Amino acid sequence: VLSKLTVPHLREAGNPHVLTLSPPLSLEARWAKDHVAYTIAKYGMSLCTLGMSEEFRGEGIAFNSLWPRTLVATAAVQNLLGGDAAMARSRTPEIMSDAAHAILTRPSRECTGNFFLAEDVLVEEGVTDFEPYAAAPGADPAVDLYVDEVNPPGIG
Repeated sequence: VLSKLTVPHLREAGNPHVLTLSPPLSLEARWAKDHVAYTIAKYGMSLCTLGMSEEFRGEGIAFNSLWPRTLVATAAVQNLLGGDAAMARSRTPEIMSDAAHAILTRPSRECTGNFFLAEDVLVEEGVTDFEPYAAAPGADPAVDLYVDEVNPPGIG
């Protein structure tokens, strides 16, 4: 809803983008099993990305979603998902900001309706080493919800 309220301003922008932090859509029941309300909320955001990307494609306003492959070291992870142990297996928030920057600087008319994974975006940008993003250097990162693998194919 709030995204639609920005449309008049986005129409005036040189490279208008809306980027939502929501996962790729998947109808695999395992993702809803233990956290159905959260999944409904996040998938609702993803469906908004899908719908608005088509609704505003002709105007050149991009709507995309971004999601991490791993846990990200945030207060939510610290307080709700496992404390220090989960934080140690997270990547830093910079992985999301770097990926967001890469997406938001792409031409909006050519980049809309995508469900990006942060690490995949960074691989497209030439990043092959994710260790600098480790919250605890050397720790094995934990895969996030709605994602099967920690790293993109071909990245160790």
